[in-house]
Amino acid sequence: MPYVNVKTGYVPLSKEKKQEVIDNVTKVIAETLGKDPKMVWVVIDEVPTDNWGVGGETVTDRRARLE
Repeated sequence: MPYVNVKTGYVPLSKEKKQEVIDNVTKVIAETLGKDPKMVWVVIDEVPTDNWGVGGETVTDRRARLE
């Protein structure tokens, strides 16, 4: 049973976008690994950008600096 965890910096995703991600990841894993799509688990974690760091700074600060 493949389990895929998709983490994204918190930018609210619509229910439709989440469904699209789940559908596409499921298809790729099932086709690539030859697994039954009904047995592919996909979890989306939306991580607040204050809780995610890159290069010693939070993603929130990095995004603000790069804008």
